Amino acid sequence: MASDYYDILGVTRDADQDQIKKAYRKLAMKYHPDRNDDPDAGERFKEVTEAYEVLRDEEKRARYDRFGEAGLGGAGARAGRGAGFGGAFDLSDAFEMFMREFGGMGGGGLGDMFGGGRRGGNRSGPRRGSDLKVRLSVELTQAASGVEKTLRVKALDPCERCDGSGAEPGTSPETCSTCGGAGEVRQVQRSMLGQLVSVRPCPDCGGEGQKIRNRCEACRGEGRVRHERQVRVEVPAGVSTDDVLKLSGRGNAGPRGGRRGDLLVVIEVEDDPRFERRGDDLILDLPVTFSQAALGAEVEVPTIDGTATLSVPAGIQSGQALRMRGSGMPRLRASGRGDEIVRIRVWTPSDLTSEQREALERLAETEGMPPDPERKEPGFWERVKQAFTA
Repeated sequence: MASDYYDILGVTRDADQDQIKKAYRKLAMKYHPDRNDDPDAGERFKEVTEAYEVLRDEEKRARYDRFGEAGLGGAGARAGRGAGFGGAFDLSDAFEMFMREFGGMGGGGLGDMFGGGRRGGNRSGPRRGSDLKVRLSVELTQAASGVEKTLRVKALDPCERCDGSGAEPGTSPETCSTCGGAGEVRQVQRSMLGQLVSVRPCPDCGGEGQKIRNRCEACRGEGRVRHERQVRVEVPAGVSTDDVLKLSGRGNAGPRGGRRGDLLVVIEVEDDPRFERRGDDLILDLPVTFSQAALGAEVEVPTIDGTATLSVPAGIQSGQALRMRGSGMPRLRASGRGDEIVRIRVWTPSDLTSEQREALERLAETEGMPPDPERKEPGFWERVKQAFTA
C-alpha cells in the first residue's frame, strides 16, 4: 500500500482542489466495489477515499504536508490508527464520504450507475445515529504521560421496552407498501435526450423500507431513548489542544435499529504555570542570580517528568537560552520527544543587606563598562585591514 496521499491519488503536491477532486472521482469510480469485482477493489476504494478526505481539507493538507501522517493527530482520516486514538477509517466511512461528495449527481443518481447499489448504494434500512462531540480537559503532565479518563455522556441508546425496533412489544414493523421495502422510489421521465430515471428516498418510510403502525409507548416509535452513561477514554501521550479522539460506535444510536454514530472527544490541554508549550517543545523561564550567571553554576530545574540538573555556563547573559534535548513532550504517534528550552533571566535583588551592598560596591570599583549594544565587534578581515592601515 502506498504511503503518500499524493501518490495514491496520482497528483502532484501543488495540485489544486479541482485536480484533487477529479483524480479522486476517477479512481473512486474505478475501484467502487459495486463496479469492480476485483477482491482488492474495496481496499483500494477505501485507500483513495482516505487520501481524498485529507487532501480536500486545506487545514489537514497543510499539517500533512509539514508533518506527514503524524501531523494529522486525531483530525485526519487516519486518526484511528493509533491506540486509543480515533477508530480505523473503514469501508463504511469511505462509502459515506463518497456519497456525500457525489450522491447528488444528475441523471439516475448513483443507484442507477451501480446497478441499484447492492453494497454501498442501497438506501433502505435504518439510518445511522448522529455523532456526539464532547470536550475533555487534561493537565499538561497528563498529556505528557497519557491518562485514562471517565466521561459522563448523555446519548440516545436503544429502547429497552421495544429492543430498539420502535414497535410496541408484541407487534413488529411492516414493509412499506409505497416502496415495497426498497426504501426508495424511482421516477421515469422522457425527454428529447431519452429516458431519465431519478431515484429519491421513499417519502412514506423516510428511506427505511418499513413503517410502524403500533408505536412503542416508551420511545414513541423512535426505537431509542436518552440515557446518561460513563465512557472510559484512553488519552495517548503527546496530545495537544483540539486533537480529536474518535471512539467508533459510541455516539447516538440510530432510529429503529440504526447503527451508532461516533463519539468525538476534543482534547483541551490546560496551561501549566511553569511551561510555555510550542509544539513538542517546552519553554521554561529560569531566574538565576548575578553570581550564578557570571561564575556559572549547576542548578535544579523543573521538567515535565520531575527535575533535572542544568549546567549554566559562566558569563551567560539574561535572555539567552539553553536546550535540554529530549526533555519536552512526547511526539504523538512518533518516536522521541521534543526539547525543554530554558531561558535565563538574571535576577536583580530589590532589598540588599549591608553585606551584599558592600560586596557589590567593591565589585563596582573593579568591573568594566558593559559593551555598547550599537557597537559591533570587527570581523577577522576588518581587523587585518585595521592592522595594515594603522
